[in-house]
Amino acid sequence: MTKVLNFKQELTACFGQPVSENPTQAMIEAAYKHHGLDWRYLTIEVAPSHLSEAVKGARAMGFVGFNCTIPHKVAVIAHLDGLGESASVMGAVNCVVRRGENLIGENTDGKGFLESLKELTDPKGKRVVIFGAGGAARAITVELALAGASHFTLVNRSVTRGEELAKLLRGKVNAKVEFVQWKGDFKIPEGTDVVINATSIGLYPDREARLELDVSTLKPSMVVADVIPNPPETRLVKDARGKGCKVIDGLGMLVNQGVIGIKHWAGIDPDPKVMRKALEDIFNS
Repeated sequence: MTKVLNFKQELTACFGQPVSENPTQAMIEAAYKHHGLDWRYLTIEVAPSHLSEAVKGARAMGFVGFNCTIPHKVAVIAHLDGLGESASVMGAVNCVVRRGENLIGENTDGKGFLESLKELTDPKGKRVVIFGAGGAARAITVELALAGASHFTLVNRSVTRGEELAKLLRGKVNAKVEFVQWKGDFKIPEGTDVVINATSIGLYPDREARLELDVSTLKPSMVVADVIPNPPETRLVKDARGKGCKVIDGLGMLVNQGVIGIKHWAGIDPDPKVMRKALEDIFNS
């Protein structure tokens, strides 16, 4: 019986016939199988004009929840009954959970990153440099601010988007934020604790693309994270390891997002090792 539906605009599957292997689907269904859940996770194309009908269908069919990707993360809010704290702050939803008769919007993007970071360091009081000001950067910085990070340096080429994110963080979560327009190789300031690439630089097939960063300013005391899961070892990850930094790759964030989603839907703590193995099998094939 289908229990979880993923509303997705990009064409990855239609009427149950997959046109390509979806990493998230493989990861989550591996967890279902491992934990003996007779559930399915489907990736289905939903056009923006049919989003309302799709959510109504999920209600009618008793789905325990679903994920949303671009362009539905904001638009879906109008069709839900409530929002969790971080989703409310961000104004974006990527995970919907049925609670009783209500559909509640959550955002696991930043939470997945936060869990990965906590495995290496407590974010409370940390100074963070983050490249990018899109959806991933927004989700990550909101969660880190809620977890007590002390200062953010936002590095982005677009001044408008960078200042928008800085304004959101100052206004919604009272964070201390500095925006720096990205021009040339950025030098990581002394005293930085965490460095994060929240851009698409290095994403397959441009796996050797270089983040414009002065690698010599990376220090062994820093945690360096890349949100890109494919390839798991980006050029930034390699450079950071070469400098002795502690490293978080994109698979960690993706796995933890899935763990949180399954916990919302099924009320269990799924095995992250099983889920990571499913992703590694895809990305290393």
